[in-house]
Amino acid sequence: MAYETIDGKKYEKELLELARKHTTGKGEGKLSKDEVADLFKSAQDGQGVTDTEKATLGYIRNNFEFTDAAAKDFDKAFGQL
Repeated sequence: MAYETIDGKKYEKELLELARKHTTGKGEGKLSKDEVADLFKSAQDGQGVTDTEKATLGYIRNNFEFTDAAAKDFDKAFGQL
């Protein structure tokens, strides 16, 4: 697993890159419901969601824009981790 350090904290690089990919290029620059589902699918690729993956998802929630529906889905899924 590769990591990226932001402000002295370690995050999972793959999740950050996925969020960046979904918010650049074509579109409105916000994460959609399908893209939120992709993030959680990626985080749950192993035997569970690691503390680093949880921290990364938290970072994404606080630093990326979401559609209203995607924000609700994200918060619900994050609360179930």
